[in-house]
Amino acid sequence: MRSPVAKEGWPFIIAFAAVAAVVTWVCPSVVGDVPPWLLTAWCVWFFRDPERPIPQGPGELAAPADGVVVALDRGATAPLSGLPATKLSIFMNVFNVHVNRMPLAARVTAAAYHPGRFLNAALDKASVENERMELLLETPDGHRITLVQVAGLVARRIVCRATEGSRWQRGERFGLIRFGSRVDLYLPLAADIPLTIGDRTVAGTTVVARLEPVS
Repeated sequence: MRSPVAKEGWPFIIAFAAVAAVVTWVCPSVVGDVPPWLLTAWCVWFFRDPERPIPQGPGELAAPADGVVVALDRGATAPLSGLPATKLSIFMNVFNVHVNRMPLAARVTAAAYHPGRFLNAALDKASVENERMELLLETPDGHRITLVQVAGLVARRIVCRATEGSRWQRGERFGLIRFGSRVDLYLPLAADIPLTIGDRTVAGTTVVARLEPVS
C-alpha cells in the first residue's frame, strides 16, 4: 500500500517529531508541548500524497499541480522546443498538496535545470528568473509540451524524478517542490483549454487541456 505521505517528507517529519519529543521531555507543559507537535502535524499534512482519480478521456491533460491558475498567455514561446505555445501557470501555496504529476502519457526528450532566484512564484517573472526544472515531453502521437517546475519565495528545493529518456503515464507522480511554488505548462496553440485565470486545479484530476491527434 502506498504511503499517504510523500517519501521526501519523512526526513522533515522525523526531525520535527524528534524536536517535539525533546521539548516535551525537557519542558512537560501544555504551553511548551503544543507548538512543536503542531509543527510536526503541519509537516505531515504538507507532504500528504493522496490518491486521485485520473481522467481517462483521449487527449485529456491532467493538472500537474494543485493550486490556482495565475497566468494564461497565448503568445508564449516554449522553453527547450522553441515552439509557439500557450503558457498555463498554476501557483501552489503552502496549503496545497505539493506532489507534482505528469499531465499525460509521454517520453521526456530533454531536461534542463536552471539555478536562479526565489521570487514570489505568483509573479510571472518567476518563470524566467527563479530556480526551475524544464522537461520537454513528447506524446506517442507527436505532440510536444514543455513542463516547468518553478521554485518560489520559500521553496528552496525542486525534486524531479523525470530524466531524459524516461517514459511516464498520465497522472504519475514525478516530483514535488517544497513550500510554495508554481508549475508552468507550455501547450500547443491548438489545445482546447477549459480553464481561466483564478480557476483552481487538483493535481492528476482536473482536466487542464484537450489535444487533438496530430494529423
